[in-house]
Amino acid sequence: MGCGKTTIGKVLARELDVPFVDTDDLIIARHGAIAEIFARRGHDGFRALELEAVRTALAGPPAVLALGGGAVTHPPTRELLAERSLRIYLEVPAETILTRLRHSKTVRPVLGGYPTLERVRALMAAREPLYREADLIVPGPYRTKQTFAREIAARVRAHQDAGVAQA
Repeated sequence: MGCGKTTIGKVLARELDVPFVDTDDLIIARHGAIAEIFARRGHDGFRALELEAVRTALAGPPAVLALGGGAVTHPPTRELLAERSLRIYLEVPAETILTRLRHSKTVRPVLGGYPTLERVRALMAAREPLYREADLIVPGPYRTKQTFAREIAARVRAHQDAGVAQA
């Protein structure tokens, strides 16, 4: 959340010449606003819809996928991603994330309203071990989005050249 998945993902997709898919967009297109889904179906209901969106995306052609920050907290989603994708963690400091979230118009239900540094840090601490299961960890944000995407693309290509399978 707020680490730049969508921004970097779009540039990375162009760099790799593959489609870009944001699973939140898939969910919104089929089920409505995420905040409303959380209100109607709760956390578990949202995670079930997110798993459906990930399955749909992975069934398509190779693409760069941007997932919600909590996708990996759902064991079935985490397992599917581990089996069928090359997982990349964009590691960004809590302070940077907070600044970005405060400038965003998107409602973040898991932060309980207005984001604070304490809430962002607590959420990151809970999720960090799961994020670190990624195949590639790319520290940020101290570069342009193009430089960031080129670095990731080079690392993705190196994995492909080494024979690492990806969906």
